[in-house]
Amino acid sequence: MTAKAGERAQKTGDFYCAKCDEKVHAEQGKKIPACPNGHKEFETRRNEPGNKS
Repeated sequence: MTAKAGERAQKTGDFYCAKCDEKVHAEQGKKIPACPNGHKEFETRRNEPGNKS
């Protein structure tokens, strides 16, 4: 799953930067922020409520 900064999160969770693995948190329906290092693509999402992975 690839997500980009500025898109709305489909689920609440932690998004991990594709370039530096920095974590950002986004709530469902809110815009995903850029990572603290200014990157805008996220490769993985973890810690979603209701999902065990």
